Amino acid sequence: MSLIKAKPIVRALLRPVFILIACGIAACAALAHDTERLQRLIAQRFGSEASARYNDWREVIQQAASAAEVDKLRRVNEFFNRRVRFVDDQQIWGRADYWASPLEFLGHGAGDCEDFAIAKYFSLIEAGVERGKLRLIYVRAVIGLPGSGVPVAHMVLGYYATPVAEPLVLDNLVTEIRPASRRPDLTPVFSFNGEGVWTATGVDRPGMSVERLARWTELVQRMRGEGFEP
Repeated sequence: MSLIKAKPIVRALLRPVFILIACGIAACAALAHDTERLQRLIAQRFGSEASARYNDWREVIQQAASAAEVDKLRRVNEFFNRRVRFVDDQQIWGRADYWASPLEFLGHGAGDCEDFAIAKYFSLIEAGVERGKLRLIYVRAVIGLPGSGVPVAHMVLGYYATPVAEPLVLDNLVTEIRPASRRPDLTPVFSFNGEGVWTATGVDRPGMSVERLARWTELVQRMRGEGFEP
């Protein structure tokens, strides 16, 4: 597919209808958490290998905190894409759809596309990226050669340098961070973060938003129970 044909995808991402939602999630610049408690918890629940992954993750975040913003994206994206395997929720959790916390994701060393995107989202916020620049984006992804695949539900993380900028896409399927115009295999459905939900087409879809928000709220509550303060 040509870049010209890919432009509607970019326009859809830049044409959001913003829906304010009261979800009780603080819009703070960074995350607060009890590092020692998390270290003990991951070792107890998942063992020494998971504990080593956690330590490596902490090191990546510390290094990214002092880096330029584009470098923060690269470091975090590479860490998860290289260190964690893709495994679907049914195999890990025995459920069709489960949003793992970063601790659970690192503990298992495996997860699905939503877990990759969520872990990158919270990691980048902790590394100093404003959460308003980040959105979890539900897309339809065509797997395989152009015109040969069937679209499947997928989640990626989008980074918006400014509110009107073309987003950069962080994806577990394609390791390279690319602008949306270079991802013609993705068709956006809707996006969200801790502050709100946006539709891709300009049509409100409140029913779907409420369903997704319920999972998001449950995830945040679970993270708080682990010692995170998202």
